[in-house]
Amino acid sequence: MFQLFKALQSSMLVKVAGLLVLTLLLCIPLAEINSINRERGRSQREAAEELAATYASAQTMVGPVLLVPYVERWVEPLRDAQGKVIGQEARSKEMAHAVFPDKLHIEGSMAPHERYRGIFRIPFYTLNATLGGGFSAFDPQSVAHSEADSRIEFKAPFVVFYVSDLRGLDGSPSIAMNGEGLRFKQRVPGLADDSWLADSIHAPLAGAALAAWESKAPLPFEMKLGLVGQDTLSMVPIAEETTAHLSSPWAHPSFGGRFLAAKRDVTPQGFDAHWRVSSLVTSAREQVRAGLSGRDTGAAATAAAVAVPANHRGPRELGPLQTFDVSLAQPVNVYSMSTRAGKYGALFIGLVIMAAFMFELFRRQRMHPVQYGLVGLSIALFFLLLLALSEKLAFWLAYASAAGASVLLLGIYFSAVLQSWKRGAGFGAYVAVLYGALYGLLASESNALLLGALLTFGMLTVLMLATRKVDWYALSTGNPRTTEPVSPEVAPSV
Repeated sequence: MFQLFKALQSSMLVKVAGLLVLTLLLCIPLAEINSINRERGRSQREAAEELAATYASAQTMVGPVLLVPYVERWVEPLRDAQGKVIGQEARSKEMAHAVFPDKLHIEGSMAPHERYRGIFRIPFYTLNATLGGGFSAFDPQSVAHSEADSRIEFKAPFVVFYVSDLRGLDGSPSIAMNGEGLRFKQRVPGLADDSWLADSIHAPLAGAALAAWESKAPLPFEMKLGLVGQDTLSMVPIAEETTAHLSSPWAHPSFGGRFLAAKRDVTPQGFDAHWRVSSLVTSAREQVRAGLSGRDTGAAATAAAVAVPANHRGPRELGPLQTFDVSLAQPVNVYSMSTRAGKYGALFIGLVIMAAFMFELFRRQRMHPVQYGLVGLSIALFFLLLLALSEKLAFWLAYASAAGASVLLLGIYFSAVLQSWKRGAGFGAYVAVLYGALYGLLASESNALLLGALLTFGMLTVLMLATRKVDWYALSTGNPRTTEPVSPEVAPSV
């Protein structure tokens, strides 16, 4: 039994199997580190949600839209229980007609800034914009009758402007229509409480603007807007032709929504983007019209209610609000980068343990399993150190610091284990090359798969070439030798 134990202890095959088991066991601390990384990422998202709830959230802009309230009146016959007409009853209901601009141009700049929640930095922006355009002359015949033989009585119109989070308004917006300055007020009168447009702001037409409306003349407008938002700005193309031009010193924008920027220029000094959207390619107007109405409250026909044309499609059929967006993307998300790095953790531990085993194999210097375990733990702790440092330092600096500490530790340790500072320095250089390759994988996300495949293939190639003459059968019996040719001895002369 003792001889069997000695044979197993000296068998390289058993040792290789043990190292594979050790590598699998070292995946446990790697999994715990990845769990900490995910938890920190959730904390960052919670910090962003808290700031959105207490300061300002991502913003969506709709407008300006001209809303024309009116009353539709008609007469219905009164019938008795037998269905005979015994008289007539006057009926009415309040409705609203939306008028959209012929042209809308948004000219603005986004000034980025960051807010903190604990250790987390969340990007915000302040938009300073001018919205210019005009409404064509109003045609009363364009308003459809919902009842037969009804008549329509128009009321004074007002301008509606919607932002998804009114807390983000930086001062009071100002609008001049036909040269007349108008003043915005809270909410939109006449809309149902559950209408998402009800929480907009409105400005009643007055003075020269109202006179131009009543004389059925076009209404040009210019609006000044200051708006604070978190991360993303979405704009709804409601005009016959909507154009926009936004610039910002933020060098890492992300363009999204239904319509991408027609032209964009992104440099280290910031971005400059242009959009151009026609009403022929979007259903945004129908979606806004659907937002004028709320759920059916079951009120009588004589009660005040806002309606839309009978042939109008509901909002569920129209889908999400169509917008064009720009976001202030964070150039380096330390948690996503740490997560990506952690995915290579098992591979790195395996490569380092493999290198240590090659030293043992070729230098005939045995290493204890405890030493292999300490080497693997040092690689696992690199990923924890990277996560901790990246919360305080720039990611590249955190990576360099964590990698440098790990390389220095392994170099000093292997200098003692291998009893040679040159071998320790060589091993440290090997680990440094691995860390450099990993940083290349993280920095080039689009080529990460290709670079990772090449790295793995390259390491396998080196391993196969280095061990191509090793007699593994001899190693498995504890008698290590290679198949190198042995030079013949010269027989002594007699």
